[in-house]
Amino acid sequence: MNKTKAPQISTLEAVIVLLVVLGIMSAGVIGWGLSPQVPVLLAMGVVTAWAMLRGFPWSAVNAGIKEGIDKGIVPIFIFILIGAMISTWIAAGTIPTLMVIGFKIINIQWFLPSVFIVCTLVGAAVGSAFTVTSTVGIAFFGMGVTMNLNPALVAGAIISGGIFGDKLSPLSETNNLASAVVDTDLFTHIKHILWSTLPAGLISLGLFAMLGHSSTETSLAKINQTVAVLNGHFSISALALLPIVLVFVCAGFKMPAIPTMLLNIFISAGLILFEQPGLSMTKLTAIINTGFVSKTGNTSVDTLLSRGGIVSMMSMVALIVVTLSLGGLLVKFGLINQIMTPVAKHLNSDGKLVLAGVLTCIGVNVFVGEQFLSIILPGRAFRQAFNDGGLSGNALGRVLEDGGTVINYLVPWGVGGVFLTTTLGVPTVQYLPFVFFSLLCPVISVISGFTGVGMAHLNQRTAVKTKHVTATEV
Repeated sequence: MNKTKAPQISTLEAVIVLLVVLGIMSAGVIGWGLSPQVPVLLAMGVVTAWAMLRGFPWSAVNAGIKEGIDKGIVPIFIFILIGAMISTWIAAGTIPTLMVIGFKIINIQWFLPSVFIVCTLVGAAVGSAFTVTSTVGIAFFGMGVTMNLNPALVAGAIISGGIFGDKLSPLSETNNLASAVVDTDLFTHIKHILWSTLPAGLISLGLFAMLGHSSTETSLAKINQTVAVLNGHFSISALALLPIVLVFVCAGFKMPAIPTMLLNIFISAGLILFEQPGLSMTKLTAIINTGFVSKTGNTSVDTLLSRGGIVSMMSMVALIVVTLSLGGLLVKFGLINQIMTPVAKHLNSDGKLVLAGVLTCIGVNVFVGEQFLSIILPGRAFRQAFNDGGLSGNALGRVLEDGGTVINYLVPWGVGGVFLTTTLGVPTVQYLPFVFFSLLCPVISVISGFTGVGMAHLNQRTAVKTKHVTATEV
């Protein structure tokens, strides 16, 4: 049976198509302030039309969409569970209790660095910047808004801390993925990315300390009022902290994210019924499905704590579906590889390899908007080039993290960017300048490549052996 030969795409053609895609998405999201779903869908339509004109069969379009979406099934389910977890944590008093405790123990004068440190510790424990932002992050965000701090700056401290902790954690999905892509030991991978992660974290801490130092005189009255409202309308108690304790326990037993969240939602629902014995199952399921609605009478508190629910994540789910579909088409038609592979073959120094790798990871984030693909695609394209240049898989792994993982949260139409905007209510373009950790990581990584500081090299024997094995496999 003869198979139809796929049309040959030139590098120039691939560049033009990708620039059109970028132009549509950036003009829609950044220029006109649209929700990203429609611009991404329009870009997907343009790519599909181009593919049909170039002679690709409809079966290839179908396959590209299916292959793209397949990578997002688990993240979609996780985000749905996060929506349910947010609403049950608020209704059970977990997030309000965290806010009350936070106002008492966190140094108000040094609020932002305190938030950054706590989010880093929680992120390292649970291995997920998404979980940090959607739980303790909401509590800290409410505190910051109560103190009249810039919401974008507070969001930056929360997100930076969450990502920093994620990069320190062996439970991180992206750490595990990156180490698998470059075929290196997980803990060796984490140890090597510390060369960029630690400096970026320490510099971020210093910047938040400088920007976040404030006087307590202007904010204490509002803080006291907020604490009084929380105490009067929510169950503020040690028992309300059980769900967050459960997160750490599950992390200690290395339980996967989905069963951890399902168990947490179940326990939180039980707490709600324990605290409110007269609550009907209809109202409980409404909280889980459509979110919690705060009715304290205090506008600020009601705005902050009326959120969550499965329905709140449906816009996010729609974005993941269309974004992954677009990414699947770009990969299926060879547009990404057509640009990445030739570039990887013409790099003749450590610095150029690292720079090209970082820029490629950022490019995949911008064009595809999916965190995992920003690791997988450049990892495949640059693996042989790094080996030929005498750089080990650990060096490539750090590039994938510094240009791929941490940047996804800064892309307005990226899965990470939209999730954070949905969760905290701050547009991506507003908090972007304050996510210092994500902005610093690729810069430090490139500096490391050109200076040689912290770069992991292969010895000559290993490099020759790896090249021989690769040649044999091909």
